[in-house]
Amino acid sequence: MTQETDTTATHENPAALGADAVAEEAENASRRWAGEAARRMMDALFKSAGVLSTPKTGELVSGTVLSRRGPYIYVDLGPYGTGVVYGREFYNARDIIKTLKTGSAVTAKVIEIENEDGYTELSLCEAGKDKLWQEAEVLMKNKMPVPLFVVSANKGGLVMNWQGVSGFLPVSQLTAKHYPRVEGGDKGKIFSELQKFVGETLDVTILDIDPKESKLIFSEKNVESDELKEALSKYQVGDVIEGEVTGVVDFGIFVKIEEGLEGLAHISELDWGLVENPSDLFSVGERLKAKIINVEGGKVSLSVKALKPDPWKDFASKFKKGDIIKGRVRKIDRFGVFVEIEDFLLSGLAHVSEFGSEKEMRECMALDKVYHFQILNLNSEERKLSLSYVKEGDTAPAEKKEESSNE
Repeated sequence: MTQETDTTATHENPAALGADAVAEEAENASRRWAGEAARRMMDALFKSAGVLSTPKTGELVSGTVLSRRGPYIYVDLGPYGTGVVYGREFYNARDIIKTLKTGSAVTAKVIEIENEDGYTELSLCEAGKDKLWQEAEVLMKNKMPVPLFVVSANKGGLVMNWQGVSGFLPVSQLTAKHYPRVEGGDKGKIFSELQKFVGETLDVTILDIDPKESKLIFSEKNVESDELKEALSKYQVGDVIEGEVTGVVDFGIFVKIEEGLEGLAHISELDWGLVENPSDLFSVGERLKAKIINVEGGKVSLSVKALKPDPWKDFASKFKKGDIIKGRVRKIDRFGVFVEIEDFLLSGLAHVSEFGSEKEMRECMALDKVYHFQILNLNSEERKLSLSYVKEGDTAPAEKKEESSNE
């Protein structure tokens, strides 16, 4: 028998393996079994705890801005952990980023579930595009009128622009008032009549959308501008209305104020606490009260939270920098500990630097447990609360430097 044949026989016959090889194979099998057991245990723990599943690439997620460090924006994604916007996505979103500050609510699109640093990579621009088309679809379904500027005209109709997306208003979709009355249907004369609208603003509705081609089709026929104006004349900023929820979307809720008139309460105006999904709080057909905060361009903006007590003002009237308060740990990540203040619908952040290191922070903090914290910085206008952990027995902790609260 050749040496090659002997080697083959040895691999095919486990009994012929050496003692070291047998031990190594047994150890590998043991590791595989332990890994599978651990995975099953973690799955069971996550299911029993009700933890949300990891977002998928391409999905939209909501969160709040934690901080900006150079060309990096860090976002708290709640149960999903911490997200980051950087590199090309940071550059593409620089106009959006200019308007953001710590605590700002944002919606982003997941680019990568977990990068090499453990963060979820996000895109603000891509999220903006997705939200744009979602909003267009809602406007189309609800036949909500929007005033648009006529950019140009051709023989078939008018070219208009909505939120940076080019759209077309066919001649057939013009009202009788604006329809070009040309004998014989001469296209040259029709074009001449249509050119008169360039530079004007018309109230239209979205008739059709094509996200792949980035195109919109508008109609002027669905807009009853005179009736809308008459309805709007009855309301002004500050009025409290009672209406019926007619639509619940990811960016807010639509409320029927009266026949032919609807208002939108943006997600940021639904509650003082962070709202991740409006459908968790509202449902179609529900009646509610809301405050009118803006009336412009045929649109009514509403606020539900404006009719509720502002917990930040109440909190600021009772506590100040340096006070010791109780808080329940709701989330722990590498940035720090997110603390829900007892008896108030608000939360603060105890930055990791207040613990010395991430390891020390995780050793002394546990989820859903109540601890004492010292207020480092309180800004009720910006909804910002920075905290420092107070160890048991420390009745008079040293005052922290204010700059540490600006992390």
